[in-house]
Amino acid sequence: MVMPFAINHPDLMVVPSNATPQTVITEGLEKTYPGSNGSPVEALRGVDLRVGRGEIYALLGPNGAGKTTLISILTTLLLPTRGRATVAGFDVVTAAAEVRRHIGVTFQEIVLDVDLTGRQVLDFHGRLYGLDRKSRKDRIAELAALVELSDVLGRKVSTYSGGMKRRLELARGLMTAPAVLFLDEPTQGLDPQNRVKIWKYIRQLRDDHGMTLLLTTHYMEEAEALADRVGIIDHGRLVVEGRPADLVRRLGSDVVTLAGTGTLSALEKHLSELKYVSQVTLHTQEGEHRLQIGVDDGERRLAELVGLSAANSFHVQQASVHRPSLADVFLAFTGYELRDNS
Repeated sequence: MVMPFAINHPDLMVVPSNATPQTVITEGLEKTYPGSNGSPVEALRGVDLRVGRGEIYALLGPNGAGKTTLISILTTLLLPTRGRATVAGFDVVTAAAEVRRHIGVTFQEIVLDVDLTGRQVLDFHGRLYGLDRKSRKDRIAELAALVELSDVLGRKVSTYSGGMKRRLELARGLMTAPAVLFLDEPTQGLDPQNRVKIWKYIRQLRDDHGMTLLLTTHYMEEAEALADRVGIIDHGRLVVEGRPADLVRRLGSDVVTLAGTGTLSALEKHLSELKYVSQVTLHTQEGEHRLQIGVDDGERRLAELVGLSAANSFHVQQASVHRPSLADVFLAFTGYELRDNS
């Protein structure tokens, strides 16, 4: 259960400047599925999203929050129930074919024909999109150099490592020089070395080519390292978005975590009145409460917060202080660790 009961920064939702050309736009986007018990399941509930041209935007959320549904609609694989979405200026419903011509996609699961060579994978993809022979040859050479696969293009994909397959998929998604590239968990299952390589290529696409990239990820460090902005989606709603550093800074200089048992009503009131407290979130699981408290100086405030808890019938069993991170922002707004399957 998540109960954010005191946030002293109501401006935490950061809205991008209207001066930035928007490449991905959703307005009131909804997706409803029939439920097994007859009740509809709302996968998306009024998502309003803006991704600027040449921006890296990371979409975070617990499993089942709606990330895959949103990406599927934006890539024309699903139709929305209500609302509207445009990609590269084209409506995903009424101009789906044009959307497909302007996007590249890499999926969470590796989807490659392992009996083909790397060169054949890229060449066949180029043919599907109508590229002539010279354009395909030039593009393959350019992309193979970008993802450092030039020396292995003649080998069958079955001989590639996991990292090489991911890089080949990235090259395939770039064959048509898309305006927008969608990356669904682009580094899932990769070791740290290969993950950093993928990060390098993603930055190059933005910095050297002005490409817009929208990615989903389960790795907080990935979102912090790559994203110009992040959006956190939960229960089908975009609950907060902004630049990673801005979101982290608004939690406070430190985060004090108090875990224990007892009553919380009186403690809630007192914490909300403290000027040095910027944010308080309550998480409850199996009878244990965990308070996440954003403060100006954790070491200095810890003893006072523990004493205040005891005075208000909340018995602290564990206490910790740490610098806030994007993981704390995620926990504050969803109640989950990012790897939590709840």
